[in-house]
Amino acid sequence: MTQEDPARGSRSRLMKWLGLSAENASAEDAPPAELANFRDPTAREIWLPAKRRLLGKVADFLIDHDLEVLPWTLEIAYDCVTGANPRVAQLILERTESGQAVTLNWLEQIYSEEEGDGTAELLAVLMSRLEESLIDFSRTTTSAKAATSEYGAALQQHVDDLEQVSKAGVVITELAGLARAMVTRTREIEHELNESEQRALKLQQNLDEARRVADEDHLTGLPNRRAFETLFEKEHACAGEAGEPLCVAFCDIDHFKRINDTHGHAAGDRVLKVVAETLNRISDSRCHVARHGGEEFAVLFRALTPQQAWDRLEAAREEIAERRLVNRANDMPFGRVTFSGGIADVFAYPSRSDALRAADEALYAAKQAGRNQILVAGQEPPPLQDAA
Repeated sequence: MTQEDPARGSRSRLMKWLGLSAENASAEDAPPAELANFRDPTAREIWLPAKRRLLGKVADFLIDHDLEVLPWTLEIAYDCVTGANPRVAQLILERTESGQAVTLNWLEQIYSEEEGDGTAELLAVLMSRLEESLIDFSRTTTSAKAATSEYGAALQQHVDDLEQVSKAGVVITELAGLARAMVTRTREIEHELNESEQRALKLQQNLDEARRVADEDHLTGLPNRRAFETLFEKEHACAGEAGEPLCVAFCDIDHFKRINDTHGHAAGDRVLKVVAETLNRISDSRCHVARHGGEEFAVLFRALTPQQAWDRLEAAREEIAERRLVNRANDMPFGRVTFSGGIADVFAYPSRSDALRAADEALYAAKQAGRNQILVAGQEPPPLQDAA
């Protein structure tokens, strides 16, 4: 019995996970426009193999580059294998030929450079469409009010006429016709109102999703730098009004370049995710963790003094330092993975930017003092330790 090729097995598992293996193919896989023809044997024979070949290429792309199966990576793989984004496909080819790994970090940078502030543009478009929809909704409501007012006035006139008995027969006939017209128009307006409401609701959902994606780091799932800056501004105002302390911290993985150079960027991405998950466990409604960029993370501590913030961050540092991580791709130990951090009391400085600068300087001092430690801005570092 021949042993299954590992890459082929991974491909099969990915295809099955996507619901696209030959045994899973069914009418449910077909796009809505093709459902009517799906039971046509000829159409089915053409459509299914073509779809499996395309998704097979997508699966191969992810496996070849050791990329996790995420909505974002699936979209990139699809764009590359179909030629929808030739520039990115060419950059990936050049990077592969030069012997460098295609990592989520690198893809993130490429798409950021290519799209610029694309998420901001998307938000602007969605906001504009939502506003237009709400305007339409308002117009429909105004139309409904006007129609109701007109019918009401006409009905009132006929009611007045009914008081003149001599006109009763003619007026009742006209009143019945008017009532029928009013019922028809009212139903039309009700349908228009319902459609406008559904469109507005859908656009609001799209807007919420776009905001979530725009504020999320692809690799770690943490808020990104943009989201952190927005949150920092909000928490600064709220803490100031409530008279509560506010601390900000920067954390940076020690010797991260050495991890990438020794184990590869894909393994480095996995280390980033482990540190992100550990830091995220200290977060709550008043402690917010974000990926600030590269191997650096930012943390906000609301209603905690610098010492209390240090205690919480130190617990995360100890948890990481005590773990012994292993590269799952080759069973090679990473060695001791640690991070350093700097904390600043935000209200001890004239502005938020000054506080951020103080936290960054404290982080630098922790690195200079031997790494694998947390320092509070303004405090003297301990005697130099051996580098971790």
